[in-house]
Amino acid sequence: MRHSKIFMAVDAVILKTINKTQYLLLIKRRNEPYQNDWALPGGFVEEDEDLEEAAVRELYEETQIKVHELVQLKAFGKPDRDPRNRVVSIAYLGFAAIDAEPIAADDAKAAEWFSVKELPNLAFDHEEIIKFALQKISNT
Repeated sequence: MRHSKIFMAVDAVILKTINKTQYLLLIKRRNEPYQNDWALPGGFVEEDEDLEEAAVRELYEETQIKVHELVQLKAFGKPDRDPRNRVVSIAYLGFAAIDAEPIAADDAKAAEWFSVKELPNLAFDHEEIIKFALQKISNT
């Protein structure tokens, strides 16, 4: 039997629009790697868990925000995207209610909305994921 050393994760690109400005939900990481850096809500998929269920769970655990629908965007799997291990992440896109306010929980030290035009430095390859998601939205 072959055992994989590749881990599966999910990341959630969650947006809301206020006065024609798009805002992106980010969390400040409590733990290494990238401790205290901003990142998309997300994390590892449990062994018996559906991918979308994992994205919904991670989003809620870290921000206390629920979304009604997530759309799978793309897999991101460059070998060096996570310094801990080889991790493939499935990115999801969702939209939050205009009055949705995050509450940091679990391994998120903080959770905030940022204008997509003024994002902080981001952990992992999350800038690439966000750019892909925003391009996808602008093409529809």
